[in-house]
Amino acid sequence: MKTEIQDYNNQLLTEDKAICDLLARTIDAELSDAENKIWHAHPVWFLDGNPIVGYSKLKNSVRLLFWSGQSFDEETLQNEGKFKAAEIRYTAVEEVNIVNLKRWLAKAAHIQWDYKNIVKRKGRLERLK
Repeated sequence: MKTEIQDYNNQLLTEDKAICDLLARTIDAELSDAENKIWHAHPVWFLDGNPIVGYSKLKNSVRLLFWSGQSFDEETLQNEGKFKAAEIRYTAVEEVNIVNLKRWLAKAAHIQWDYKNIVKRKGRLERLK
């Protein structure tokens, strides 16, 4: 795990840190070609400069966000925002279903909307994969 991601996780309370450590390890393992960094103050993974998945600490939970998640056809993921993002929130590490997480990460690599160029296209998303 990158130092900056571990530093983000280390500042969290014990249960939230456990959730984030598990998410980061799993994302790193499943998306080994992805670049990851702290982006807009939260850990985010990118493929070819396009944001794919990230997580953030909210007031009462940890949110795992897939930028193209609305296209995954997954009931467990909830729509987020006006574009194609979908999320799931966790309050305990036991809530993280690794089988689901790995499936979502595989879909994230294969189903992508072009967020990298959204500003250039004046808010219009185009499907990459």
